[in-house]
Amino acid sequence: MYYPEFENNTFPEPPRPSKPPKQPKRGGWLKVVALCLCCTLLGAAAGLGGGWLAASAMTPEPQQAQTPVQQQTPQQTPQQTPDFDAIPPAVELPEGQLSAGQVYAANVNACVGITVSTTTNIYGYKTTSAATGSGFVLTEDGYIITNHHVVEEAAKNASVPITVSFQNGSSYTATLVGSEADNDVALLKIQAQGLQAVVLGDSDTLTVGEPVYAIGNPLGELTYTLTDGLVSALDRVITTGSGNDATSMNMLQTNCAINPGNSGGPLFNSRGEVIGITTAKMSSSGSETSVEGLGFAIPINDVKHIISDLMEHGRVTGKPYLGVTVSSVTEEDAKRYNLPVGAYVESVEAGSCAEKAGLQVGDIIVAMDDTVITTHSALVATKATYRAGDTAVLKVVRNQQELELQVTFDEVPASGTQQTPATENPNSGNPYYEEFPWEAFGDAFGFPFGGFLW
Repeated sequence: MYYPEFENNTFPEPPRPSKPPKQPKRGGWLKVVALCLCCTLLGAAAGLGGGWLAASAMTPEPQQAQTPVQQQTPQQTPQQTPDFDAIPPAVELPEGQLSAGQVYAANVNACVGITVSTTTNIYGYKTTSAATGSGFVLTEDGYIITNHHVVEEAAKNASVPITVSFQNGSSYTATLVGSEADNDVALLKIQAQGLQAVVLGDSDTLTVGEPVYAIGNPLGELTYTLTDGLVSALDRVITTGSGNDATSMNMLQTNCAINPGNSGGPLFNSRGEVIGITTAKMSSSGSETSVEGLGFAIPINDVKHIISDLMEHGRVTGKPYLGVTVSSVTEEDAKRYNLPVGAYVESVEAGSCAEKAGLQVGDIIVAMDDTVITTHSALVATKATYRAGDTAVLKVVRNQQELELQVTFDEVPASGTQQTPATENPNSGNPYYEEFPWEAFGDAFGFPFGGFLW
């Protein structure tokens, strides 16, 4: 810091007193001695008083006792057995449209976090990193719904534990009752009574623009998070997986924030009823660009019978079986070869319901009842909405002519879908095959369903 008055080594002189200091009077030492004696006496008195007060504080009267600290120790927090006495077995939802806060308050105790303790990495080794998802309580005695892919490792290996956690901190080891990969649904069971259960709604009554709410555990750490949005679209055919593991499903689209960890959780309508199972968030494959506002959920009406089958039999019965192999006729193919867009029939299984209905190799399925079929994935997803024994009308194009065939679905064989023998040429006699080798095209471009019976 700069001080201008210090330039040239000149320093200001200290101020001088205006009057000379007074000389001490004689006898002043007597006053000092007296002051010291007074301070000593006062100190002794203060010490005696402080000791008396300290002794009094150590022996308080009974009516002034403080609440013991041990009454607030962690042992009071439930660990394995939650206190559900204060929670009603079921929620009676208020009438009319609920606010987001009311939907959350009415259902958060019925939402759970699900952790699979052991997973398999891409190299096939077991790891300790947890696979976390969400779920919801279906019945007061401990049946819980989630996604198949959340508990897939436990479905493959019975020794892999599944843990179900509630908002109050309690947790249970769950048993996998059954799961269904094609529809991505799993049913768990924990040993508990008096749980709060959700109310299932009617997903067929949903309309685009209707408000919806999701409760789940995004990223596995932000537990019991509420997100809101709208029904963005209905009847979206979404294909997950690839190759022979690909699965097409009918889903409803929402702009609710759905992230890893939300899978298997409930999607509520404005009445507080479950109308979907949150399943997936769309991402841009092969790109770093994040796609926001594209979430999907399984309509609850599509899986109610699946849940009932899992609860009663531990597996899904009555899965529809058509008995054909198919591939897609895209818009580009349709323009090039003057064909309709749809699902091209590559083969028909002998004795199947498809053969009985009159379906032939070379037919192009363009509709099933009122649903337009534009790809093989659309055919598979639409068929999944039926049960074995149900009847549907197939609209097909054969030799440029449109036909309607009535088919009654068989049940999927116990061994699942069957692959067409390699020695069989399903395109023998196909009028389009000589001009355009559909089988070779499917192999070259990786049609996931070509060569399998559906």
